[in-house]
Amino acid sequence: MNTLVALCAVGAEKILGNEIKHLGYRLISNAPGRVTFEGDDDALFRANLCLRTADRLYLQLAQYKAFGFDDLYDGAYAVNWQDFLRKDSRIVVDKVRVYKSKLNSQNSIQGMVHKAIYAKLGDVWHMQTLPETGEESDIRVYVDDNQVYILLDLSGLPLHKRGYRTDGGIAPLRETTAAVLLQEMMWRRKTPLHDPFCGSGTIAIEATLYAFNVAPGLGRRFALENLPIYNAERAEEIRAQEAANIRTDVEVRITGSDIDARAIERSKQNAEHACVMAGRALKSIGISKHIIRPDFVQTDFADLSAPYDSGLLLCNPPYGERLGELDEVKELYHNMDGLWKEFPGWDLGVITSCDTFQDDFAHNANKIKNFKAGNLDTYFYIYNRAQAEPKAQKPAKTEKFVPHKHKAEQF
Repeated sequence: MNTLVALCAVGAEKILGNEIKHLGYRLISNAPGRVTFEGDDDALFRANLCLRTADRLYLQLAQYKAFGFDDLYDGAYAVNWQDFLRKDSRIVVDKVRVYKSKLNSQNSIQGMVHKAIYAKLGDVWHMQTLPETGEESDIRVYVDDNQVYILLDLSGLPLHKRGYRTDGGIAPLRETTAAVLLQEMMWRRKTPLHDPFCGSGTIAIEATLYAFNVAPGLGRRFALENLPIYNAERAEEIRAQEAANIRTDVEVRITGSDIDARAIERSKQNAEHACVMAGRALKSIGISKHIIRPDFVQTDFADLSAPYDSGLLLCNPPYGERLGELDEVKELYHNMDGLWKEFPGWDLGVITSCDTFQDDFAHNANKIKNFKAGNLDTYFYIYNRAQAEPKAQKPAKTEKFVPHKHKAEQF
């Protein structure tokens, strides 16, 4: 069995853990922004291919105590690096995270681990200099309470880069974040979904992939494929299995709108790429079917009205970085009351970096979740219309971000 570490937005660990369990793997532990689990050899590829809310996947190669640099070096040297790297691999210790440990110099830790890897490979392969002409292999190091974890990157590009979005526009929502929001809202494919600020179409597209059970990684490659532990034959079998799991017999009502005609064009283009990806996967196993594209229409959100009695409005409305003026932001959020009135039976989910959204919107959220991806702190306001608004107009508490004991991941 292998120990794997999946990274995610801080605040999304539980959702990612549920995904991992759904794939059949055993959870070991979690920390802010990462979940550790146990999986078989198939998990190296399948988790990359199938996890919707993970940003990266790593294979844990070592775990040991280190109170000084000699300990750090010896532990890193003890890894059988020749089993995981090629003779021409370009080895990069890309990031180091330290928490409450005697070793606290990230640069020194980075250099020492790098030195140990090269020393081990040189000794095993009887080479004084490694060519480094091949593909890059990234190593990450965590040192928590003097416990060292050495991780090998299996993803390469972050997993939110599905491969279907060629144009994200301004301040696009990450695909993995959109997947987290869908899970947080407990959205089901039979429920109508509309994004009134669709931007590049990410929410609608991720909902489509989820509704038709399309593995999000079917259209891309992974760093694992450059490593000697990669089993190409088995990976193709897994791809075929996931292609066979695509549903083409379901009816969904997934739509998006935006006042910007360019946004609608981007959304349609990105959705087409995503659905073609799914179609190619089906064709690879001899099935000539396709999945239905989400519908996008150019319109102001103020002109929308509910086409069904119930559903879900899920959106990432413009905020300060995009509009530039706080007064404009507040006015827009205030005007979103029209959505509240025109979609009376619909639940609402709004993600924004603005911590005063519910005050400007003038409706109290049932729940607020904090998520941090990279350097961006966001608040996810959840409105469940089946539940009454909090009594006496007491709004759900919007907590200010407090730095985690473990520094949030930077992707």
